[in-house]
Amino acid sequence: MEAVPRRNWIAVMGGLIGAFMAILDIQITNASLKDIQGALSATLSESSWISTSYLVAEMIAIPLSGWLSRGLSVRRYLLWTTGAFIFSSVLCSFSWNLTSMIVFRAMQGFTGGALIPMAFSLIISLLPLHKRATGMALFGLCATFAPAIGPTLGGWLTEQLSWHYIFYLNVPPGLLVMAMLAHGLDRKAIDWTIMRQVDLVGILTMAVGLGLLEVVLEEGNREDWFGSSFIVKLTLISVVALIFFVMSQLLRRHPLVNLRLLHNPRFALACFAYLVLGMALMGSIYVLPLYMAQIHNYNALEIGEVLMWMGLPQLLVLPLVPKLIQKIDPRYLVSFGFLIFGLSCFMNVNMSADYAGPQLIQSLIVRALGQPFVMVPLSLIATASLTQDEIPSSSTLLNVLRNLGGAFGIAIIATLLDNDTRVHVSQITSTLAASSIEGQAYLMNLASAMQAQGSDPAIAYQQAQARLAGTIERDAAIMAYNKVFYVMGIFLLIASALVLFLKSPAPRASDAEPLEAH
Repeated sequence: MEAVPRRNWIAVMGGLIGAFMAILDIQITNASLKDIQGALSATLSESSWISTSYLVAEMIAIPLSGWLSRGLSVRRYLLWTTGAFIFSSVLCSFSWNLTSMIVFRAMQGFTGGALIPMAFSLIISLLPLHKRATGMALFGLCATFAPAIGPTLGGWLTEQLSWHYIFYLNVPPGLLVMAMLAHGLDRKAIDWTIMRQVDLVGILTMAVGLGLLEVVLEEGNREDWFGSSFIVKLTLISVVALIFFVMSQLLRRHPLVNLRLLHNPRFALACFAYLVLGMALMGSIYVLPLYMAQIHNYNALEIGEVLMWMGLPQLLVLPLVPKLIQKIDPRYLVSFGFLIFGLSCFMNVNMSADYAGPQLIQSLIVRALGQPFVMVPLSLIATASLTQDEIPSSSTLLNVLRNLGGAFGIAIIATLLDNDTRVHVSQITSTLAASSIEGQAYLMNLASAMQAQGSDPAIAYQQAQARLAGTIERDAAIMAYNKVFYVMGIFLLIASALVLFLKSPAPRASDAEPLEAH
């Protein structure tokens, strides 16, 4: 086996740093939204669009990356989109109101969205088969570690400097990425034949369908789902647009995304596994900080000290995965990874008011030990027998489905938390009413404690009622979080079982060496 040229590794590492930046920026504003909304004179609900606009634009950019990279050349496309990502990041820091911030964040998401699937494509294109597991392991680290540290890093920069530095952060690594890609990738002329094959119908229906679907999933819970005419209209438009998109892609000779790859049961099942992986990864990154902030009043830095255990143990496991793939059927590794991930969720189904960061760390370590066994072998199984022409579409489909899985997961979790908390509050309240003697005794003890601290008897009783209501709300929320982790665990166990039905075909002979995709 010949050594991989150094230029190839430089290009791959440049692509991975770019993907890390793009994934990091999805979550990095979350811990600083209050500061940003204050500076831009926006409400909390309006400021949610700072994240939503990025996600919508990123979702639209991913399917376009295959066509644009083939037509413009991988080198030119990546240099242009990385430069635009740096420029739009700087523009975000100069935002003067909410509208300008949303526009600049959309630009940032659109340009950053291309970096994620292109890093995936560079691994397959520039590395021979015996080195792809190492490349996929590094990509898996980017995809799981970046969102875990995003809110913490953003919160730290905001507290120590200002929220503007969240966006300045992208400039130094962005320039490094451009230098590495310029050195590692070959120059190639624009292929005007491919550029003229532009699928305008596909681009329009894809942008409308995926963009509005992302908005529905992000805003649905806040808008009361289908109780809102706004959500109903967006859903109908999205469904119609996606139906037309699928039809146009299946009928075109040169589609924007080759959906025919889904005719392959192995690849289709791998796509479903990616969907579940996205739900679990983004769902856990969403629900854990929410739990720590709501139940235990953790700040961004305290949350980060807990969440880092979701990433750090992976550094110990990832080097072992490429070696294990050579000796163990990748299907068994993926199934094992999903199983461990699911067990880590079940470790959190009996949480109580005393279950805080130290207790969560145990489940996060288990989760971190399982995650590398999922993404790396699964990526190799999904792409093992692809031709050079199929790589861009496969990368698009896998990354879009992982992102959609994350959006679905967050939407399901937010809805479950809201609905179940209300149900449990009602159940606890009715139980207290049925045993009013104990409830009244508890209230009187609380009121007596308040009076002992100097409160007026009437005010002390009101304070006792408020504290009891807060305790009921907290306990109801904890019960809802327990159910969320239970549901996540069930989904992961189902994925663990289904992965065993994947077929691991022998790779194509041409895949033994890197593809000519410079």
